Amino acid sequence: MSLVAIVGRPNVGKSTLFNRLVGMRKAIVDDTAGVTRDRHYGKCEWCGTEFSVVDTGGYTTNSDDVFESAIRRQVEIAIEESDVVLFMVEAGTGITDYDDEIADILRRSKKPVVLCVNKVDSGDKVFDTYQFYSLGLGEIYSISAANGGGTGDLLDEIVRVLPKESANEDMDRPDLPHITIVGKPNVGKSSLTNALLGEERNIVTPVAGTTRDSISTYYNKFGHEFMIVDTAGIRRKAKVHEDLEFYSVMRSIRAIEKADICVLMIDATQGMEAQDMTIFNLIQKNRKGCVIVVNKWDLFIKDNNTLRDYEETLRKKIAPFDDVPIIFTSVIKKQRVLDVLDAVAKVSENYSRKISTNQLNEVLLPIIEMTPPPSWKGKYVKVKYITQLPTKFPAFAFFCNLPQYIRDPYKRFLENQLRDNFELTGCPVQIYCRQK
Repeated sequence: MSLVAIVGRPNVGKSTLFNRLVGMRKAIVDDTAGVTRDRHYGKCEWCGTEFSVVDTGGYTTNSDDVFESAIRRQVEIAIEESDVVLFMVEAGTGITDYDDEIADILRRSKKPVVLCVNKVDSGDKVFDTYQFYSLGLGEIYSISAANGGGTGDLLDEIVRVLPKESANEDMDRPDLPHITIVGKPNVGKSSLTNALLGEERNIVTPVAGTTRDSISTYYNKFGHEFMIVDTAGIRRKAKVHEDLEFYSVMRSIRAIEKADICVLMIDATQGMEAQDMTIFNLIQKNRKGCVIVVNKWDLFIKDNNTLRDYEETLRKKIAPFDDVPIIFTSVIKKQRVLDVLDAVAKVSENYSRKISTNQLNEVLLPIIEMTPPPSWKGKYVKVKYITQLPTKFPAFAFFCNLPQYIRDPYKRFLENQLRDNFELTGCPVQIYCRQK
């Protein structure tokens, strides 16, 4: 699928146009300049032609900005990857030094460029657009990304200059497992994504909260194929001060809801804190597969039994759902990064596992007969048969004569028997008791 990259200086409306093209509020939009920091992918269809769109951070050369070189590198990568570059400028401010610098890069890139002038909300503003011919990038297209004015002509031109065939991979594969990397800010989520992909896909700095959007990337290496989603760090509500961060946290929660498997990253030096437990409970509540990655293990002071003791403490904290793979890594030093992949692949396989009704009844009915549910008010519960429900996560229905008398402790016993006899590591298990 062809790829179109939207580039320009900060705050010209790139993310607003991106959201309009993909037909959803996928990128965060705010009046603050420099909101978008990572490349952000989506899909657009126009007149029967489908193509991918990538939103980039604003290109600047401010020496005092900690993200400046990283954002500039992201824009350059987007230009290299794309088939067509959509260069966005703003009518009200005219041509700035940044616009000149980006135009120079685009002229040298030899890529097809479509120049669009944003914020042309009224007829008299059209006269402000003619000065952009001096950039030497051909025809200009006046639009208003906020209300959609002029976007039809712009899309016609994009479709016209798109190459007939493109070698780019489809950036959104709903048929593949979605692996979402979640955790508190600054635990190494983007570093893990970059280490897995083998490229600087997401911006990494020592500043907590660098990633603001949930970034989805296609992965196909070492025999594994899935979509990896890097998210913004989730903080406690009391610590979320700016609107921008509130949007990021909401987007991360939405990413968990849409995921199949969640990789929960925690900082080894801080341990499993209250906020990590909140995120873990969120994963469990949404019935998602889970892998816990303890990052920065190289910074932890160790002795002979440190790893075993640490893991035992961790499992006690997350009980009763403690049948979860725990991987100890140092992403910076590339230690055990591939173990994370193997664990995710295994959990993904377990998550979609289907167990036949025959198998379930053969294994579990004798166990239930040996250890029946406790009697309640002189009444005895008889489980007749068991079947797996057609849900995305492992869910089982136990048909019996008096389902209302089966209590939670016995449901946990049944869950443990399912885990002992069938491979369900890393997956939440839901048990329903139904009247036969």
